[in-house]
Amino acid sequence: MDEVTRTTRATADGVSESAARAAREVRVVFSRLRRRMRETYDPGDLTPTQTSVLSRLDKDGEASVSELAAAERVRHQSVAATVGVLAERGLVDRRPDPGDGRRQLVFVTGQGHAFLEDRRRAGEGWLTRALEDECTEEERRTLLAATALLERIVRT
Repeated sequence: MDEVTRTTRATADGVSESAARAAREVRVVFSRLRRRMRETYDPGDLTPTQTSVLSRLDKDGEASVSELAAAERVRHQSVAATVGVLAERGLVDRRPDPGDGRRQLVFVTGQGHAFLEDRRRAGEGWLTRALEDECTEEERRTLLAATALLERIVRT
């Protein structure tokens, strides 16, 4: 049986073998890519959870601890502790919610934005150089097309 026939057959759960294989390979490659990019910068002793909360605030804007806990799918107390550490480091701050004085909103400080931008710049710098050195122009175009497909999938 040739590769095309084997990968287009349906699996037991009704999806094509090619979809199952693509899902596995994308997951593995993205995991390796994420790990490799993390090696390009000093994490500044932030845990993955702290990094996730800081990045979410940077991307989505200010939020309450309860909103962050729901978005991160963790307990309120865990996010409160995480925000406390980030605040101690000067990466986030809190202010009263103008709509509800009992709540506080957490936001990224200038220092937090600079921290994230340094990380992004280091990771993108490494990846840009690797794509330049290791890939042809045609391969880079293929990657751009593949990322557009992945973005479409993410939006579903």
